[in-house]
Amino acid sequence: MSVPPPQVVQLNCPNCRSLMQAQVFTVVDGGRQPELKARLLSGQLNTGVCGNCGFPVMLAAPLVYHDASKQLCLVHFPQQLDARPEEQERFIGDATGAIMRSLPQDAPRGYLLAPRRFLTLSSLIDVILEADGISKEVIAAQRARVELISQLAEAYDKGEEALAAAVAGVKDQLDYEFFATLTAFIEASAQTGQAESSEMLLGLRQKLIELTGFDASAAGLGEEEEEPTLSEALDRLISVPAEEIETAIGELRPVIDYTFFEELTKRIDAAEQAGDRAEAERLTQRRALILETVERMDRQAQELFETGAKVLKEVMEAPDAREALRAHASELDEAFMLVLETNMAAAERAGRTDIVQQLTDIRRIATEVIEESLTPEERLINQLLQAATPQEATHTLRQNTHLINAAFVKRLNELADEMEKSGRGPLGERLRQLAREAGVMLF
Repeated sequence: MSVPPPQVVQLNCPNCRSLMQAQVFTVVDGGRQPELKARLLSGQLNTGVCGNCGFPVMLAAPLVYHDASKQLCLVHFPQQLDARPEEQERFIGDATGAIMRSLPQDAPRGYLLAPRRFLTLSSLIDVILEADGISKEVIAAQRARVELISQLAEAYDKGEEALAAAVAGVKDQLDYEFFATLTAFIEASAQTGQAESSEMLLGLRQKLIELTGFDASAAGLGEEEEEPTLSEALDRLISVPAEEIETAIGELRPVIDYTFFEELTKRIDAAEQAGDRAEAERLTQRRALILETVERMDRQAQELFETGAKVLKEVMEAPDAREALRAHASELDEAFMLVLETNMAAAERAGRTDIVQQLTDIRRIATEVIEESLTPEERLINQLLQAATPQEATHTLRQNTHLINAAFVKRLNELADEMEKSGRGPLGERLRQLAREAGVMLF
């Protein structure tokens, strides 16, 4: 669709009166302009920032939103424009006419003859989100979090006592989703040059963490968790439900060694000496379950690594590495890449620069082959998982907002479930955290 280009308007900053420029979009095609759709949903469309004082300005402008795949034609005229009815009709007629002319001949057009009109931009956005599969309940919950942030920001400006009093009444609402939303606001303020707003929200977040005892690391705000001690690992594996034993073992595998089972045996002996036969029997059964599960998971991992080693050997001996890798595309998994990296490290230690170069080329080509079969969304997930820090992952998400929709968030949660069920809890939690952050960006 050939949409009108943005209008560049010049105005005086409401704060410092300096001249500033901003772009105004009056037509957004959600299917063909996902980046503009993302800006609309996040409240960043038709906004500007004063280059002199950094003051943010939202510009009032008529808007037509169109999405042919969902047969949506939505219109909003800000009340402050005070546009006459005939002016509104002329604007809508011109916009829908241009849209009709751009559609394929066999495309539905009836919905363009009766565009839906909205008194508020938020009600228009609600319809877009609902069409994307975001329920009214989720929308309402997010709006409530945004309103709560506003209320707490006002209390923060009044001082610590006012903030403490405000927190006391809503402490149960200050959960992960709340802090994820607050963090998204902080990052959005920083990226749009609103330094003062960003600093205020950072201060608010720190005070809320202190007042609530919220685990900042769960939101990617703190330092990484330390490895569990032997005693902590024992306590968890003894108490975790049997159906969750694989997940727990996957997270604690480095701690589960001879010493682990020796300490578990000591607890069994202590229970027997204390005359608690029921506890001794329970611990004995749990020891057997842990041992059986560890052996099975190790055996499965070994099979994966053996497959990876076999594939790597064939690729190294093949006359065309790319064709060989394509033939084994379904087996280019984490085990294969780990085997490749291990062999590369061994070649470096042995001074075999020729082998190092060959393996480096194979790694590059393997990555390209994997990328060939991925959708844009899957490539984004790969990039997110390769990010060195939670902050880097968040930055990558914000650079790809046009790919973030309800289906993308759902896929992240599905992958998290798969990882947790296969005993890879940390990776599952990382995916779930990314899903939460991506979900916040839908609004």
